[in-house]
Amino acid sequence: MTVKTLDISPLGRVEGDLDVRVDIEDGQVVNAWTHAEMFRGFELILRGKDPQAGLIVTPRICGICGASHLTCASWALDTAWQTQVPRNAILARNLGQIVESIQSQPRAFYGLYAIDLTNKKYQNSPFYEEACRRFTAFTGTSYELGVTISAKPVEVYALFGGQWPHSSFMVPGGVMCAPTLTDITRAWSILEYFRKNWLEPVWLGCSLERYEEIQTYDQFMAWLDENPAHANSDLGLYWRMGLDIGLDKYGAGTGRYVTWGYLPHEDRYQQPTIEGRNAAMIMKSGVYDSFTDTHTLMEHSFTRENTTNSWYEEGTEDVHPFERTTRPTQNNTKDFSGAYSWASAVKHIDFGRLEAGPLSRQLVAGGKHGENWQHYDGLILDAFKQMGGANVHLRLLARMHEAVKLYRQAERCLREFRLNEPWYIKPQEKDGRGWGATEAARGALCHWVEIKGGKIENYQVIAPTTWNIGPRDGEGVRGPIEEALLGTPIADTTNPVEVGHVARSFDSCLVCTVHAHDAKTGEELARFRTA
Repeated sequence: MTVKTLDISPLGRVEGDLDVRVDIEDGQVVNAWTHAEMFRGFELILRGKDPQAGLIVTPRICGICGASHLTCASWALDTAWQTQVPRNAILARNLGQIVESIQSQPRAFYGLYAIDLTNKKYQNSPFYEEACRRFTAFTGTSYELGVTISAKPVEVYALFGGQWPHSSFMVPGGVMCAPTLTDITRAWSILEYFRKNWLEPVWLGCSLERYEEIQTYDQFMAWLDENPAHANSDLGLYWRMGLDIGLDKYGAGTGRYVTWGYLPHEDRYQQPTIEGRNAAMIMKSGVYDSFTDTHTLMEHSFTRENTTNSWYEEGTEDVHPFERTTRPTQNNTKDFSGAYSWASAVKHIDFGRLEAGPLSRQLVAGGKHGENWQHYDGLILDAFKQMGGANVHLRLLARMHEAVKLYRQAERCLREFRLNEPWYIKPQEKDGRGWGATEAARGALCHWVEIKGGKIENYQVIAPTTWNIGPRDGEGVRGPIEEALLGTPIADTTNPVEVGHVARSFDSCLVCTVHAHDAKTGEELARFRTA
């Protein structure tokens, strides 16, 4: 069979900076390249600036997860300056990040992913007509409600941070807010609105309490059949249709998964250090290796970046971010046997390329490693094993499964505030190195900062998408999305919706026009829109 190459540029529905090339033979993807098309240079912008410039600049890295960047920037300075952070401030930081992540879930599902279930390829599915009624862009009943109600959780953020997005209320030593009882009461009412108008009646078709009883994949499947409201919820429709159209059959990926852990405990991380972080996280850090079925903790010292196939002048060695100096090259062209992306290849010093994201968090949550008080949830790990590993369908379930967990953590933050206690303790600025990490909605996020002479000497950011869309590394090993695309069945090369499924299961926020070209002649085969 002839190998056909599709250049899909751009791929996604929000940002237009990711292109994908796939080789197709015998109706499936046999090779893939993901290449980031835009250089923003935040590391260059921050060089030589005041150390606290990161609090202002880095939340602008992303328009939908700025709280996660602000969280990292704050903890990086806290560890560099050896600050004391009061418990109220830790809770406020956690709450800001939680509600931002909660708002991202319906937006990602309805606005980026579920639209593909209305693709004409699935018109013979018994679930197709209902999927179109609910998930069609702009006019679908659930699409309209989900995208609209996603704005509610960040109203809680605005109560504490003054605005969303791009607030800078988190600072070294605490937060720049002092909420009143009225603010707390309003936050509760906003959360309840989100729960009563979407999370329970539309997404789950049951109470949070009933859903929380599900501990295994068999129990999840039994839950679907227990009540028509469960089966006909958006979760039920999505899961049943996905199995029917085969979304559980492809998109496996690397088989190894990473999370930094997140939500520091308010009584265990008031004297933050890099070394003491893992033991203080509610959601534990770790690497899950599915090949050996083992869980281990994740330390920042294990991280390496490789720019062999990236547009940087930094050599071909694996380097730790503290030792990296960002030096972009000029006038770049794509060379698929050489440099073809602005993303670096991020890897673990022992495990190599790792997938980041909600699936990774949930697989790690199912491990017995870490502290005995830390969060444990075995559902997704059990489903992973019963389904034979990762796939497109499970990746989305893992993401949406977190809605209930994060909602409960938001409630906990509101209960634990002690309004008459401190929210900020002024730190003593000093030179040094700091590291801040968290989990954005899309996965593992961290900032490294080095301060010399009262200025930023070096600043490095590794975002979730960097883990996932990075190009081949110095040994030629593919990145996670490149690997996940292998084996993807392509029924129609003029309508490669399956490639979109895989990329969007990683929450790729990218624009909607897709072009397909003949690999040999360069002739455009088709031009179409996926939304």
